Amino acid sequence: MTDKKTNNETPADNKQSAASKATDKPGQSSAKAQAPEASTAPKKPADRTEASQTKPAPQPAENKNGNKTGAIAIALVIALGAGLYFHGHQQTQDQNAKMATLQQQLESMQGQLEASKQETLNQVETNLQRTDVSLSQQEKSITGLQMALAEMKGRRPNDWLLAEADYLVKMAGRKLWLEHDTVSATVLLESADHRIAELNDPSLTPIREAMHSDITALKAVARIDRDGLVLRLTSLQETIATLPLANAIVPEAEAVKEAAVSSSVKDWKENLMTSLKNFSEHFVTYRTRDGSVIPLLSPKQDFYLQENIKSKLETAIKSVYREQGELYNKSLLMAKEWAEQFYDMEDPAAQSFIQTLDKLAKEDIEASYPNTLKSQPLLNDAISERLRQQVKPLSTEENPA
Repeated sequence: MTDKKTNNETPADNKQSAASKATDKPGQSSAKAQAPEASTAPKKPADRTEASQTKPAPQPAENKNGNKTGAIAIALVIALGAGLYFHGHQQTQDQNAKMATLQQQLESMQGQLEASKQETLNQVETNLQRTDVSLSQQEKSITGLQMALAEMKGRRPNDWLLAEADYLVKMAGRKLWLEHDTVSATVLLESADHRIAELNDPSLTPIREAMHSDITALKAVARIDRDGLVLRLTSLQETIATLPLANAIVPEAEAVKEAAVSSSVKDWKENLMTSLKNFSEHFVTYRTRDGSVIPLLSPKQDFYLQENIKSKLETAIKSVYREQGELYNKSLLMAKEWAEQFYDMEDPAAQSFIQTLDKLAKEDIEASYPNTLKSQPLLNDAISERLRQQVKPLSTEENPA
């Protein structure tokens, strides 16, 4: 369409366009631009005639082309929109996938951070506990050093007697509860009382009263001669090998009446049988015995018997030191039963063995001991009080500000 319009232009139009182009140039005044317009004004009728002579181009082809172009443009716009939508949807899915991945990574990092935080807290708590323990140990060490220093500085000449008495009381407690030796414990308490008496300190009178109470309680405990019991049991073990074994015990035979030959001729058959029986008894004698027969022991069985009885006596010896009265009595009773069953009770050695077991079984090997010593805590308090009076707290520099 533009080509046809250019071809139908007249020379006047060309001049007008040239004049308009000339007016567009810079540096020209407005008066020069108006001159061509005045010159071209009378030519307007000619232009109209020329325009009336040109025929317009047919329009239906251009409308069809325009419709096709519009349809194509709409289709392109729809396709472009669909492509943009698909591309945008794909990018949205990719972004969602990336966001999910980033969320998982973030959660994993948060879990790791929480675990690291918990581990750090545990380590901090452990270090705090160790620090507390170390501080408490240091405080104890400082207190001990203060007490030792005060004891070295302010010790009185007779304080060693009080410390010695405390040591003797502790040794008495160990003798009493570990060894059940009341005699040694009593002697140690009496020695401690003598040490305190040498101090001549009226403030220690309650300690002496408690100590005398402990001595009285220990003397009231039944004395058990454990060493004597053990020596007697040991001597019985040594005499077991000399005890005679019992012979086979056979039940007594039934009494048999002796048959006599009668003087009557009528009893010749009985007399004949009686004579034959008396004659046969000179060669074979048959007697009936009812009851169980205890056989003799073989040498091997005799050795086992001796070892079993020795084992029971050894158990009784251990029970004496452990003060297990029931086990002690059972062991002696079992040894007595075996001795009466397999040894000759008519022998004096066996009888003495059984009598000694009976006497030992009647001995009481258990005793009740005091659970505590009243004087021991009083001595500890007295010593601690004396040291506490001499101990002064460490001087610490304080900031006045």
